Amino acid sequence: MDYDHTRKLKFDRRLLRRRGWVDSEELEKELADLPDVSHKAQPPDGDEGPSQEPEQPPPQEDNLPN
Repeated sequence: MDYDHTRKLKFDRRLLRRRGWVDSEELEKELADLPDVSHKAQPPDGDEGPSQEPEQPPPQEDNLPN
């Protein structure tokens, strides 16, 4: 295997629990080197926070007989 492929496998979440696979110092360094991508986060559907426009009641129809 080439170096890049082995490096990616080394920090694969499924393999991190293997005894002796990676030491904690190496893992901490790798996690600290990850880029910050928090600007890409989207709020979950239905939880977008308060609306900017106040809710207006639906228009009422006159249901009275003529």
